[in-house]
Amino acid sequence: MAQDIVCTIDDDDNRLLEMRAARHGWSMEEEVRQILPKPGSSIASRFTKAGLTEPLNEFRENIIKPMDFGS
Repeated sequence: MAQDIVCTIDDDDNRLLEMRAARHGWSMEEEVRQILPKPGSSIASRFTKAGLTEPLNEFRENIIKPMDFGS
């Protein structure tokens, strides 16, 4: 199983994450597990309904250039 380390969460966000985990009665690690897969799964399911059969690629850290409409 993979292990990920997040190094740059500011103090306020970290505290909010701790409070959210406490409200749910589980660890911060479990809270993160509950949060992370949902957005991607939700987006993928929307595309699946439209006929997508291939996995979506990650665009993180890739430069995406705006389209040129010839203006």
